[in-house]
Order: sequence, then structure tokens, then C-alpha cells
Amino acid sequence: MSYNNNYTTLMIIKKDIMRNLIINDWVSYLESIKDHSSNTIKNYELDVINFLQFMKYRKNNLDISIDKISDLDIKDIDESFVNTIDVRDLIAYINYTDKNLNNSSSTRSRKFSSLRSFYNYMYKVIAVIDENPMSLIDGPKIPKRLPHYLELEEVNKLLKSILENEDDFYRYRDFSIVMLFLNTGLRLSELVNIKLTDFNKNKNSIRIIGKGNKERVVYLNNAVLDTISDYLNIRPDSDLDYLYLNKKGDNFLGTRGVQYMLEKYLKKCGLGGKYSPHSLRHTAATLLYKYGDIDIRTLQVILGHESVSTTQIYTHVDEERIAKAVELNPIKELNLKI
Repeated sequence: MSYNNNYTTLMIIKKDIMRNLIINDWVSYLESIKDHSSNTIKNYELDVINFLQFMKYRKNNLDISIDKISDLDIKDIDESFVNTIDVRDLIAYINYTDKNLNNSSSTRSRKFSSLRSFYNYMYKVIAVIDENPMSLIDGPKIPKRLPHYLELEEVNKLLKSILENEDDFYRYRDFSIVMLFLNTGLRLSELVNIKLTDFNKNKNSIRIIGKGNKERVVYLNNAVLDTISDYLNIRPDSDLDYLYLNKKGDNFLGTRGVQYMLEKYLKKCGLGGKYSPHSLRHTAATLLYKYGDIDIRTLQVILGHESVSTTQIYTHVDEERIAKAVELNPIKELNLKI
């Protein structure tokens, strides 16, 4: 049997052991009732599958290596089994994700959210468990990190490296993509899914479907509109409605295509390995806050953040503004000295 056939067979077996009626029903609930993206739902599903596999290993004292937990079949796990899981079991699982899986704090936080969603469904929605042990513990704290963004000089280097491309199609398309990133702060997934029909009648704004299938309108300045117009003049004829296509016009430019494109230009201008497409979103947000004279609430709407607390990280990146504020303190004008 070939390698590909072996791999396919293993994946079928893996899916079979991960199949569980409780999880299937919960996922159906998330898909039909909650406004989660398909990516979020898939991550939640895999998290809870892993959680139930660990519980089967722990509760049954199985004589297998702990690194084989992901091979355990959970088809037989039902509501009565979930009812036996208590707070100590949950803490043991969180410890397992830290010590054995070496998950980062952000990954552990997501897994905590997955379990909280699962237990809310089991306890509140379908009421098949007697109590919710997730309500008794706090999730792991995620250390806040300052966003990684390009300085204005680095932005200039990146844009110049694109303009040096001798191929007209790639020069116009890639310049348009990066300018759209830098002026709007779109997410990578949002940008690659823009369609020609998403533009409004005046062509000065686009309709974006963001995280959780939430819709918002993103306005475009003249600099971006000019680059899009230049690109559309050489965009290949295509039946596809997506804005950004490959050179043949037979496929849209997906997330990996944009990542590869950006990596190429960053390497060319000496910034290779330092930034990513998400860095361009951070760069746009930082520049808008620093030079756009906008308040944090407006920036929240532009970026499509659900909570303003997510946006507030950009209030910590402008050291010049902080230094200027301190310098403007009128007490120094009193000229009082010892």
C-alpha cells in the first residue's frame, strides 16, 4: 500500500475514534446558534475531543503512555461520564496542557474557552449535567504583549521593494494588497475574501465579513483607491468575483499566497523573518492612532474588535505622545528650585 493510501486510512481511523454524539450535537449548536467562525468551531471541537480523551485516560487509569492520549477512542463517552468530571479533573487537564503539551498561555486560554462553551451547553442549554465545574475555576492569564509593527521608515522600504518588481501584474497587485493592509488594518482572512461585489456604489468603501461573521463597512482613502484602480486595469478576465487573483485569473490569492508574497518582499528589503501579514494590521492600527487623530472607540470600529479592551493595546505604543504629555505639565513653568 502506498504512503498516501496509508495516510488516508490513518485519517479515517482517527476521525472514527474522535466521533462522539455529544460533541457532534454541541458543534451543531455552535454552527446554528452562535456567531463563531468555522475556524473557531473547529478549534473548539478538537479541544474538547482532546479533553475527553484525557478524561478517559485519567478516570480509567489506563496503562498507556501519556503521549498516546490522542489515540483514545471516545465514542463510548456519554452524559453520565461527563457528570463524573469534577474541578480536580479540570485542573489536572489544564496542568496536562501546560506540562505535557507545552501549550502557550494563549492556547491554554483558548482551550479554557472551549471547555467553558461546552459546559455551558451541557449545563444550561440541554441540562444533562448536575453542575458546571467550569464556573468554579479561573482561566489562565495571558500576558499582554505590545503589538509588533513596522516603523514608518520600514514601511517605506517595503513599499519601495514592491515597486521595484519588473512584472507589471505583480507590481500593481502586490502594491495594492499591501497598501490596503496598511491603510485599513484588515485581517488577512478578510482581505483575501474581498469580492468585487463587496464595493459600494461609489467605490469608496467595502463590506467586510469579519470574525464571528460580523459585518462592517471599511472606508478607503484616495491612496488605496488609486492602487486598486491601477490593479483592476490589469486584472485578468475571470469568472471569479474575488478581488485579488493569481496571474492566470483562474484562482483567487489565498492566505498562504499573501504570506509567501509578503515574505518575499520583506526578505528583499532586509526585514525578512521579522514581520508577518498580521504585523501590517498592527502597523495600520498604530499609524491610525498615532497620526489619524482618532479616539480608541473609532479605532475599535475600524479594526472590527468586539471589545474595546482589545483595541486599547494601541494606546501603549506611542512613546512620543507620552513623552510630550509629560513635557506639557504646567508645573515645570513655576521654576521652583531648592
